[in-house]
Amino acid sequence: MGAEDIDGRVGGHPEHVGILGGTFDPVHIGHLVAASWARDALALDRVFLVVANEPWQKVGRREVTPAEDRFTVVAAAVEGVPGLEPCRIEIDRGGPSYTVDTVRELRRQHPDTLFSLLVGADVATELDSWHDVGELAGLVRLVIVDRGGVERPADPPGWEVERLRIPALDVSSSELRQRLAAGESVDFLVPAPAILCIRRLGLYADPR
Repeated sequence: MGAEDIDGRVGGHPEHVGILGGTFDPVHIGHLVAASWARDALALDRVFLVVANEPWQKVGRREVTPAEDRFTVVAAAVEGVPGLEPCRIEIDRGGPSYTVDTVRELRRQHPDTLFSLLVGADVATELDSWHDVGELAGLVRLVIVDRGGVERPADPPGWEVERLRIPALDVSSSELRQRLAAGESVDFLVPAPAILCIRRLGLYADPR
């Protein structure tokens, strides 16, 4: 990132930041490719990987790895990667993680920054279920990440939308958790520093 003024401007222009939120349980190459391709294609100054504290759509459905551990793994995954930054704003706020609250807080902290919200095409079809989605649509530009080979949904109404196409990557965190629990390799699906962090923290190991 270039020299940034204290008012959130880069080189005299408003900073443009992408927000990629998720449980990241664990983070994998699909997340990182989406973030890095968005950074380049949209000329973003930074992309925040916002680690959910309590993902309200998943709590009660399955056991979720503690937020601090997930954040530590994300931080390891993006360390040294230009423009990609782990963000713990939802962890520090506590409680259930609602995107609209996160965007409100980020806009308060960075009043001169433009924000784009990055979501997968599958998530874009579920936005109506989000908390205060009408307000959220007025706060950010929506970037829908389309993966090759996956059906492209229609743009949701009421949003400023941009599309980003990335390679087809058939990888999921649930499958990775299963492989890790079974002691199987996740090499090249999870960045090596993140794998080392997972092992150091003893995450996803089968307790039996």
